[in-house]
Amino acid sequence: MERTDIIKMKGNALTLLGPALKAGDRAPDFTVLDASLAPKSLKDFGGKVKVLSVTPSLDTPVCDLQLHWFNEDAASQPADVVVMNISMDLPFAIKRFCATAGIERALALSDHRDASFGSAYGVLIKELRLLARSIFIIDKDDVVRYVQIVPEQTNEPDYEAALKALKELI
Repeated sequence: MERTDIIKMKGNALTLLGPALKAGDRAPDFTVLDASLAPKSLKDFGGKVKVLSVTPSLDTPVCDLQLHWFNEDAASQPADVVVMNISMDLPFAIKRFCATAGIERALALSDHRDASFGSAYGVLIKELRLLARSIFIIDKDDVVRYVQIVPEQTNEPDYEAALKALKELI
């Protein structure tokens, strides 16, 4: 499914592939890779509230800021909340980035191999094969409770709106 008129990058319209998830939808499963190439899926985080911070590429200033923000926020969350950042970056690049940037609380994961997450969550950018900047919050029962897709991809997400949605769940 192709969706248009949702996001832009530097003012240029882009196409998203996949469904338009909304609050109340069952969270689709996905398989991504961690920095050591181990597969991770939604099921690996069962029984936890999941905050999914989605970025196009960690080697850009806005993505860097976004992951740092969520990494810092993760420290203040209870043990039953897991914070993940998902991008199309290679696992090797993610490992290097996290080591250099001191990312220790948020899990940085790669959707590069199969675009499983991007396709299932409707945030795969057709023209770039990158993920659209977005935030998903999924409850302990794997139901989507919050969706934010940033309209202009060079802008940061609304962190406070996401934090408010998270606080309502915990």
